[in-house]
Amino acid sequence: MDIRRDITLSYTHDVRFTQGAFAPANETLASVLTTDNEDIVKVLVFIDDQLELNTSVQKYFEAQHSLELVTAPIPLPGGEAAKNDWTHVESIWRAVHDHRLCRHSYIIAIGGGAILDLVGFAAATAHRGIRHVRMPTTTLSQGDGGVGVKNGVNFFSKKNWVGTFAIPHAVVNDTDFLKTLPEREKRAGLIEAVKVALIRDRVFYERIEKLAPALAKLNHEALVEVVAQSAAHHVDHIATGGDPFEYGSARPLDFGHWAAHKLEQLSNFKITHGEAVAIGMAIDLRYSVEIALLDKVTANRILALISNLGFATSAPELDAKDDQGQLEILKGLEEFREHLGGELTITLVPKLGEKVEVHEMDSAAVRKVLSASKA
Repeated sequence: MDIRRDITLSYTHDVRFTQGAFAPANETLASVLTTDNEDIVKVLVFIDDQLELNTSVQKYFEAQHSLELVTAPIPLPGGEAAKNDWTHVESIWRAVHDHRLCRHSYIIAIGGGAILDLVGFAAATAHRGIRHVRMPTTTLSQGDGGVGVKNGVNFFSKKNWVGTFAIPHAVVNDTDFLKTLPEREKRAGLIEAVKVALIRDRVFYERIEKLAPALAKLNHEALVEVVAQSAAHHVDHIATGGDPFEYGSARPLDFGHWAAHKLEQLSNFKITHGEAVAIGMAIDLRYSVEIALLDKVTANRILALISNLGFATSAPELDAKDDQGQLEILKGLEEFREHLGGELTITLVPKLGEKVEVHEMDSAAVRKVLSASKA
């Protein structure tokens, strides 16, 4: 006997923008921490150890009579390197166990993309899933990774090799966090905005071009506008793209990422994700010109915008070779295919606001592009 039933699930992806999220009068966060099963909701908070928010967080929860902050916010190291240390996952599980959280409790992660990935993975696996709320603190995480549905830690020296797909209960983007970022981190999220505009929305791309002088100076209002629109595009793709948990092999939001992921590894993560994506996009744009998919004028226009926003389009690590004299960066293609779990699928841009997917790349053309990039 065969038994087959379709299972239809409905999710709400709740992303909210606010200012001063931990001001006692701000109800944004409290309004998402609800449950039908408990009178008092237990909350566990993990926070980037570079953020000085502990007092504000504790005072906020003291003012919320239906919420119990079970312990002071627990610090975790930020940055991609933290995802290489499995003991951080175990420490989160231990806190969940020791404070007797259940599936009706909440875990809040406050920090950049690495903190959100790490805590999100631990939350999704503790008790087979505890509701988690993301509070991204960087332009990159507020406009891109932090509004996604992926969590992960690094393993076998590969980025996000272990992970889950788990839609967060909510994402609360406090734009005040962006004011205190170092310039390098403020700039990082701009490249993901350019990326999503290139593959989805020419009008948005042209708006970024218009704002480029203000964005290059890291004007706060311009940053918030671009980050919010980038987030909207990412959420729209997840909700309407037809494959939120990536059962297929197409990942259009990863334009430029096959090289970026490998480049991060080759630099021992000294090159940030945003900086690596800028270089990866530049490689794929030049490759598209080389194979006559994209005209050179448009490619140069995009490369000029990337440069004007403060990003490099090449790096010495692209020259790295293995013991057999082969370019290490080219291994990123096979690793990307493995990460997809199927055939190689690379997103390229034939026109502003449009995308096309290819299932192979001409290694000779890639080598030519890499060689020309050094000139």
